[in-house]
Amino acid sequence: MTEKYELDERAQLLLRQLINSYTQDAQPVGSKHLAELSGLDVSSATIRNIMAKLEDMGLVGSPHTSAGRIPTEAGYRFFIDSLLEVNDLASASKKVISQSFSTDKTSGDLIHSATDILSRITHLAGIVSLTHAAPAEVRHIEFMKLSERRVLVILVINKDDVHNKVIHVERDYSEQELQQAAQTLSHYLIGRNFENARKILLNELSELRSDVNNILEPVLDAMEEICNLSSHDDLVTSGETNLLQYTELSDINKLRNLFNVFNEKTDLLKLLDGCTSADGVEIFIGSESGYSVLRDCSVVGAPYQIKGEIVGVLGVIGPTRIAYEQVIPIVDITAKLLTSALNTQK
Repeated sequence: MTEKYELDERAQLLLRQLINSYTQDAQPVGSKHLAELSGLDVSSATIRNIMAKLEDMGLVGSPHTSAGRIPTEAGYRFFIDSLLEVNDLASASKKVISQSFSTDKTSGDLIHSATDILSRITHLAGIVSLTHAAPAEVRHIEFMKLSERRVLVILVINKDDVHNKVIHVERDYSEQELQQAAQTLSHYLIGRNFENARKILLNELSELRSDVNNILEPVLDAMEEICNLSSHDDLVTSGETNLLQYTELSDINKLRNLFNVFNEKTDLLKLLDGCTSADGVEIFIGSESGYSVLRDCSVVGAPYQIKGEIVGVLGVIGPTRIAYEQVIPIVDITAKLLTSALNTQK
């Protein structure tokens, strides 16, 4: 909690300047350089005393290889909660982000566009989760005869999620029979939540012709598999190699562990899930994530919505010394534009 820190204006200024300097070059900041940056009309001894107090508070630390100081997790947290002045996003950047979200793109394309633009503009790793996928809604169903007792089911879930599934049936169906079966199932399925429609089907189709019932079971099995697949948690990432440029992450073991986190996805999905209740942008600094592999990283995330329901979180991962004043508004506007694009698709 930042309430326990009581810093006067000089101490706040010096902490802010130290963090700004360390963000630029990842080098410990000495008192002499800090005096030049701050423009304070005080002696170096006074600055050293202030820095010593900040170190006693746990807001800065002294690497054993240098007399200079670097910010700690607590220092970053105090900076973000109490000192940070978020920049207005430049109109050029807003335009670039906005152009990435054309409403004629599919939902999948929009998700990938979000990760790409985040990594490209911030030079960090972009991440987008679909942690609370909306219930699968059936939009179209069609059957195509392939060969004897093999039928291709063409299924559209939600707005544009197209799936093809080959099913095996008990007998050979004509094209006309398949068309009639598709029309009958469409009557019950189209525009409805699949799970609800499935219950209605099972209750009412017992009164229909047996031919429809014969094809029903393999179709429902296929649709259940597809709908479950569509609603699974997932994570889309982009720009992981951007992290190679940061000295503090360049250790081969750190990189290996970090890239394993991206590949396995589970931990990142759980972490991003913690942003779903956030009112805007949420920030996890180092150990705040709860994962030791991310102790040298920060995660900045914000939720996005479909029809007023939060369906995922987007954000970036980078070193703890990222330029928060620049990254926060980028993540914020990207989440808002993705929400808008998903809700205004043609």
